[in-house]
Amino acid sequence: MALDTIIKGGMVVTATDRFQSDIGIEDGLISVLARNLDDAPEIIDASGLLVMPGGIDSHVHLDQPGSPGIVMADNFETGTRSAAVGGNTTVLPFCLQAKGQSLRQAITEYERKAEGNCHVDVAFHLIVSDPTPHVLGQELPALIEEGYTSIKIFMTYDDLVLRDRDILEVLAVARRHGALVMVHAEGYDTIRFLTDQLEQQGNTAPFFHGPSRPVVVEREATHRAISLAELVDTDIMIVHVSNRQAMEEIRRAQQRGLAIYGETCPQYLVLTENDMDRAGMEGAKYVCSPPPRDHDSQLACWEGLQQGVFEVFSSDHCPYRYEDEAGKTNVKGKTSFRYVPNGIPGIATRMPILFSEGVDKGRISLNRFVALTSTNHAKRYGLYPRKGTIAVGNDADLVLWDDKRKVTITQDLLQDGCDYTPYEGMEVTGWPIRTIMKGRTIMAHGVVSKPKNGTQLKRTLPRVKTY
Repeated sequence: MALDTIIKGGMVVTATDRFQSDIGIEDGLISVLARNLDDAPEIIDASGLLVMPGGIDSHVHLDQPGSPGIVMADNFETGTRSAAVGGNTTVLPFCLQAKGQSLRQAITEYERKAEGNCHVDVAFHLIVSDPTPHVLGQELPALIEEGYTSIKIFMTYDDLVLRDRDILEVLAVARRHGALVMVHAEGYDTIRFLTDQLEQQGNTAPFFHGPSRPVVVEREATHRAISLAELVDTDIMIVHVSNRQAMEEIRRAQQRGLAIYGETCPQYLVLTENDMDRAGMEGAKYVCSPPPRDHDSQLACWEGLQQGVFEVFSSDHCPYRYEDEAGKTNVKGKTSFRYVPNGIPGIATRMPILFSEGVDKGRISLNRFVALTSTNHAKRYGLYPRKGTIAVGNDADLVLWDDKRKVTITQDLLQDGCDYTPYEGMEVTGWPIRTIMKGRTIMAHGVVSKPKNGTQLKRTLPRVKTY
């Protein structure tokens, strides 16, 4: 057996197992799992470290256009570099179809942006904002067949919102062709009503982003999305769930046997609405949608992670620079929270935060951590078993993890294109030491390799249930 690389002495951890083993890698694939391997040109000492599947972050926004004059902080090079720093080997960014744009044209443009610029592997979700008869009847079915097997729709935002009839049409296409629909569940008209009311009362600071989209707005939209999916009899994923009421809507649907899945994110575990209540524009650093809630909402999100209501844990990395007129402190943003770009960075901090707050503090098991950060993403989005686990024949996508290392999060560690992190000063226990993608080290001790070897992946249909 001619191995290229051996990882020696680590504790191998998957979503179901934990065992001491060396890992032999050949041609980018895991070739052998055994003890006492010792014949390869490259031998990596993993003694005292956990060896886990590389992280898969299935909810990230990179190089995505927004409102006029607003520029996202990360392109594919900086975003995937930061992903590697955080122990990730695959990310799933969104391809946004603008109103009036061909869906085919949109994915062609995004793939051109990504080509040759990715440190990790990427696979695109399709955002459908303009479900014309041509898109629904021709483009979307063809793209699903080609491996773009997940679709995102929005129930809010002026340039993205779909009405119920349009949602039903997209869900019907997904059902016919076996794709999964991801839903941003917040009510458009209620948010517009509340925003107008708050502004008329002079409540325009970043803090009021939260009151403009309270829990009931997310709960109602979640219930409506589930009802529409039940009507069409298709699977959906409710993304970035922030509170108990929305979580319980998903749990009730699951208990009734519906194929409704849930996702939550780090901001809903460690941030609260009080973070938006800071002097001047500082609160804008924490503006995202749905907004951070209260302590009980944090507990509810942990409950959802522990009980399987949420099967994936994603970053919803959506970065805008703070000290930038094209970012959080744009001229109009200083006049009202309405114009503060929605989104915060977090692609590198997702895994350390969940490990520290979850595994180290006894809230979730190590196996559950692997499921939530890698395996379930691969299963749900058609990448399993090539990605998401450690087994012979799979891609050698691995992260070597020091479960004892204490790190204080600072922006300079993260290597993204943003100029701040909402988790500045937070101490975490557990940190990625080395990230390996298809047998090649792409990050070691915080240094990311210069070659950008990430590839664009096509996916199978997401047929595998994870709970």
